[in-house]
Amino acid sequence: MKTLYDVQQLLKRFGIIIYIGKRLYDIEVMKIELERLYDNGLIDKDDYILAELILRREHRIELEKESKHD
Repeated sequence: MKTLYDVQQLLKRFGIIIYIGKRLYDIEVMKIELERLYDNGLIDKDDYILAELILRREHRIELEKESKHD
């Protein structure tokens, strides 16, 4: 797993498809769903940590983009 797309594919394996329309919000909801999967024992710790790191990075990038537009 290396990209946001990879995290989306992980969630998709569990029937979770997220599209709110704003990338920042999509990432935030993905983090919530990812945590729920982990808490319920559906994904292992390594996948959870890697996906969480990817989502954090993407979230930071989106926040930086938004601050440049202000």
